Amino acid sequence: MRNVFLFIRRYFNFLFFLVLQIVSLSFLFQYNKFHQAAFSNVAGEITGRFNEKYNGVEYYFRLKGTNDALVKENERLNQLLKENYEAPGQLNKLMTDTLMIDSLKKIQKYIYREAKVVGSSVSSQTNYLTIHRGSSQQIRPNMGVISPLGIVGTVVSTSPNFAVVMSMLHRQYTVVVKLKNGGERGKVEWDGTNPSFVTLKDIPKSAKMNKGDSIVTSETSSLFPPGILVGTVNEIVEDKSSNFYVVKLKTATNFFNVQYVYVIDNTQFDEQKRLEDSTRKKIQ
Repeated sequence: MRNVFLFIRRYFNFLFFLVLQIVSLSFLFQYNKFHQAAFSNVAGEITGRFNEKYNGVEYYFRLKGTNDALVKENERLNQLLKENYEAPGQLNKLMTDTLMIDSLKKIQKYIYREAKVVGSSVSSQTNYLTIHRGSSQQIRPNMGVISPLGIVGTVVSTSPNFAVVMSMLHRQYTVVVKLKNGGERGKVEWDGTNPSFVTLKDIPKSAKMNKGDSIVTSETSSLFPPGILVGTVNEIVEDKSSNFYVVKLKTATNFFNVQYVYVIDNTQFDEQKRLEDSTRKKIQ
């Protein structure tokens, strides 16, 4: 103990300067948006590199589960090939993730980009994932992210080669969903307890719902195409103080072992957001 005090006394000026430097830098990054953004990008890049190395070892212990998920995803995609759909005597074809503009021109609305997960958490109240795709690969904030089995979250920040995704297991994350059978819309949130379950709210008691029913993304979501699986009904609680159910969902994505994801680029997102923002300003 005596040696500790002697060390502190000998290097007191240097240690005091170091503490003041840390405090000043924390104030700089906390209250200056430019420096905060720069620090966030650099920290994300460094963290992403470290997580990538660590994940490389862990990845080999989960190859079987990853391969099974990829096989299921390939099967689902093969079912959607347009060659599988053709009405007798007509020119109708199934156009996957496209929006018709007129009888001659079509533009692709959603673009899927595969990415590897190199870091993730499930044990805190604010969970995130890090993926090995960034701004250099055309990834930007406000892009939806899904796994081969269901939705995962939304991109919130990027560096040149990595992106941070706010997980559905985040207390501030919400997504608009609907009942696959009835079509009634609600929103999904996480209560911060069990990483395998989320809460579905705002479903009216008039809706017909049973345990095991699928909950999917809604047409009103600007981040996800409609029909992406979110989870399945596990428990239905009747809230006597309101006209709505509180539903516990089993998440479609297993956040404990997700290895690959697909980042969804809504090519019309910016146009829609600009129109909605300008309309709100005019109303105000």
